[in-house]
Amino acid sequence: MTLTSETEVPAVPAAVRELRELFLAAAWPAAIRAAARLGVADALGDTPATAEQLARETGADPGALRRLLRALSQRGVFVMEPDGRFSHSETSRLLTDGGPRSLRHMALWATEPWTWEVWPRLEEAVRGGGDVFHALHGKDFFAYLHEDAPDSARVFDLAMTQASTLSARQLSAVLDLTGVDTLVDVAGGQGQTLATLLQDHPGPRGVLFDLPSVVAHADPRLTGDGPLATRCTLAAGDCRAGVPVEADLYLLKNVLEWDDDSTVTTLRNVAEHARPGARVVIVENLVDAGAEAGFTSAMDLLLLLNVGGKKHTRADLLSLVERAGLVVEEVRPVNAYLHMIVARADGR
Repeated sequence: MTLTSETEVPAVPAAVRELRELFLAAAWPAAIRAAARLGVADALGDTPATAEQLARETGADPGALRRLLRALSQRGVFVMEPDGRFSHSETSRLLTDGGPRSLRHMALWATEPWTWEVWPRLEEAVRGGGDVFHALHGKDFFAYLHEDAPDSARVFDLAMTQASTLSARQLSAVLDLTGVDTLVDVAGGQGQTLATLLQDHPGPRGVLFDLPSVVAHADPRLTGDGPLATRCTLAAGDCRAGVPVEADLYLLKNVLEWDDDSTVTTLRNVAEHARPGARVVIVENLVDAGAEAGFTSAMDLLLLLNVGGKKHTRADLLSLVERAGLVVEEVRPVNAYLHMIVARADGR
């Protein structure tokens, strides 16, 4: 028998290789979710460990766990050592719980059970141009989340807090709060961003505005005996129904991701109670700006599926801001993936 050497094997065309990886790509979020839920990253310390050792720590089957970690190592999540043990990579450390740069809750949020229900219906959403979530569950996404899936809602809150942790300090460095007496974080989640702004800028008072079930779990710094509690008020409501809070500055960070009419309505609701000359600061991922176009485009499709919403291009978002009666003063980057639009509620 004549063995063919590797040098004689025809190379797989790049386009074929890329497409195969794309249509099997669901394996990777599933693998990341499994590792995150098992707590493998936390079980693995600074010393390489065998799959058997990690299986004892995580309650997993050793053979199956080895296969999971071997697969993730192919994508740089964990490292498979020459002796078969596993160690951390820079990427796998982001799956540890509670680290300053942890993405664990964001990874879990992006792979919640409802996501696996909606992704196969993308063709339906593209044909119809709207969400598929209501047809699946008989109610809109956020109603489902808070009424039927409290665990998923909790993951959402933690993920948004995690995302805010990564960007809040950068936003605080570029956001001018000179002369601001009161600032409102509209749909501000648990208040991570607001707490950072108040901590870095001792002058303003803050209002955290979000749904009742969200502000009930506000950042401890903003409530009770927290160090910022005397400078913060919690206000419960739905910004699409109204924002009855008078202030000098309104922050909407990663909020305007619904359909266009809801976005315009929310901005008008903000302007209705704004003080004369108040600023409205919108912070968003833009599809056509920054270094994270792949991430933003994927999120854009997920928003189409769950709320019929979208990530915006710069021109699209500016058009909606103007439709709401606001006057744009400035557009500038916050970091590599976020942009800040500063507008005035009355054009002054």
